[in-house]
Amino acid sequence: MPYTTVTSEHIQQFSDIVGSDNILQGEGHCWPYGYDNSRRQNTPQLVLFPRHAEHIQKIVSLCYQYKIPLTARGRGTGTTGATVPIYGGIILSSERMVEIIKIDPANRLMVVQPGVTNQQVQDAAAQYGFFWGPDPTSAAFCSVGGNLAYNSAGPRAVKYGTTRDNVLGLSVVSGQGELLKCGVSTTKGVVGYDLTRLIIGSEGTLGVITEAILKLTPLPETKRTMQAIYSDMGSAAAAVSRIMAQPMTPCALEFIDHKAIEMVREYSDAQLPEQAGALLMIEADGPEQGINAAIEAIQEAASGPGLVAFTAAESKEQVAALWATRKALSPSLRKVAPKKINEDVVVPVSHMAELITGLQQLAQKHDIIIVNFGHAGNGNIHVNLLVNPDDPDEMTRAHACLDEVFSLVLALDGTISGEHGVGMEKQAFVGREINPATLIIMKQIKQVFDPYNILNPDKMFPLTHSTNSSPEPENNNADI
Repeated sequence: MPYTTVTSEHIQQFSDIVGSDNILQGEGHCWPYGYDNSRRQNTPQLVLFPRHAEHIQKIVSLCYQYKIPLTARGRGTGTTGATVPIYGGIILSSERMVEIIKIDPANRLMVVQPGVTNQQVQDAAAQYGFFWGPDPTSAAFCSVGGNLAYNSAGPRAVKYGTTRDNVLGLSVVSGQGELLKCGVSTTKGVVGYDLTRLIIGSEGTLGVITEAILKLTPLPETKRTMQAIYSDMGSAAAAVSRIMAQPMTPCALEFIDHKAIEMVREYSDAQLPEQAGALLMIEADGPEQGINAAIEAIQEAASGPGLVAFTAAESKEQVAALWATRKALSPSLRKVAPKKINEDVVVPVSHMAELITGLQQLAQKHDIIIVNFGHAGNGNIHVNLLVNPDDPDEMTRAHACLDEVFSLVLALDGTISGEHGVGMEKQAFVGREINPATLIIMKQIKQVFDPYNILNPDKMFPLTHSTNSSPEPENNNADI
């Protein structure tokens, strides 16, 4: 179905809805809203800044009436091109929907608009002694709406779950402009289908979120930091399995591999033993009274073949010293190559060592530097291919390598994305993970929510044909 180009008449109608001070038009003004952190870019014809659910409902209704493509956007921190408006049309930015509607500590929930940042949620919840589970690294800037769209998580997911586990209900506008209410304000509720969990992670393809009921968790009394260094990745992976099998679940369990350690040692002042082949950063939180027992349990689980050193920090200075290695990693990567292809694959914890070994073999086969780190507690590995985007031969080898990386992950019963989403970057590989019958059902669900395919069209699913003749968005070869 061909889409309609936005006309001056349409612009006036949209302006009547949101007001002239909540609209951008003209290529120069709209250009910055046509890309995300994937660096893919396609300029929208119009950018709208709704402030209320009623604004969104009226905007989507008009887009449905005129068949104008609409892409919802948070703060643009996504890495997969999910908010790039492939067919131009309208960008609906939630950045001015920043109201914290209600904080209800008695029922451990908060109701917010989608433009509120993750950090604003954390700060507001902390005043009542609570926090919200998801903690992506971009928390200071990313929006709740974006967290919901991608099912973002972060290190704390190992104990507190992903966004899906920390949202009770949603208000959503469908592709026909209908306001949907899904979920509950209680921790139990089984009336009807669970549309809340369906919409979270759907990358704006099913509806535009107007409100979210967030589940809050009491702040722990204390937190302690530990570091375990191993001679090889196999020993570290075995330790992760032991740590996750004992009753005290860490609130963070991060790792970096041997290649990453080499780079940190070469390009920073961080001190590591010469025999270090893998490193785990472990954090435990909970009641002050039981924290020492928790540390002892984790240390016992971490001990075993291959352990080189185990350190538990006793002060803020020691905590900073332990994290120095991990914090030195990103600057070190930038010194090795101008760009990195960053994928967030997940495998069962028991297969982590096989994955890292396989990635090392692929690096040698394709002559590409691969550095791995990530959330070891749930097998979420950030695979970084370090490349020079100005070297066509290297980029060809890198993409061939990436193809085999995904094949390896799936062979190990993993998934090609843990929290970055699919967007445009991983569309071609989705059919390897999801079988044809399941994809058909998913596309039928999309059709029910969005009959004219106006909501973030041609995202997530493998493309068999183009909906419109719009050009492929530019890719400036940044991190993906």
